[in-house]
Amino acid sequence: MNTPPHPEPRAERPDDGSATGTAVVGLARQVDDLTRRLDMLGPVDGRIDELAKVVAETAQSLATLAARRRPAPAPSWLLAPTETEKVAQLLDELTEWLRRVFLRYPDGAAVVPECWAWHSDVVEELLWLMHAWCAAYQGPDASVQLAGDWHDRQRPGVINRLRRSVGSCSIEAHQTRPGWGAPPGAAAPVPGIRHTELIVGWWATGREQAPPEPPADDRAVPGAIGGALR
Repeated sequence: MNTPPHPEPRAERPDDGSATGTAVVGLARQVDDLTRRLDMLGPVDGRIDELAKVVAETAQSLATLAARRRPAPAPSWLLAPTETEKVAQLLDELTEWLRRVFLRYPDGAAVVPECWAWHSDVVEELLWLMHAWCAAYQGPDASVQLAGDWHDRQRPGVINRLRRSVGSCSIEAHQTRPGWGAPPGAAAPVPGIRHTELIVGWWATGREQAPPEPPADDRAVPGAIGGALR
């Protein structure tokens, strides 16, 4: 559309030959030029609203695509929910996968003792390995490369760790009998737990300084974890 041209900056706009006056005149010319361009474009409110809608739709599409391609996290046995039904579901799915997949491999069958469910670390290992297998063979991004990684690296790694941790264990080792120590499988106590408050104060406010000394009643004991009496 035809619009009347904007006049050039008026002579009365301050230009006293100083740097400040020259800058003001130059700024006024830039404003006039920008106004002229906006008038030539016509009303822009509708265009801005339309552009904002397109941007919002694009962002939503990208978020949806990213969510689809984001691999699902494996559930943790160590941090499993406390509801009995959910724990039973985790264990049921794992035992079925062991029967149908993992125990088909002779080295897998050789490292899973009858007491495997008593070892929380073993259940955790098998649980993530099951979900790695599902991602490799059944997930939306399943591929030959993932399957090869499961066979060449993930499964052998779990086999080796299980062989070292429970290779010689049995169901009898978890039964309490006179003269026996505590059956295996319980979580080890966290050493030095009574010092955490002291460490919190140091790490929060003075970590650039030397750490605080432990209390004087901590006597070194041979064989104790961390070298102190617990």
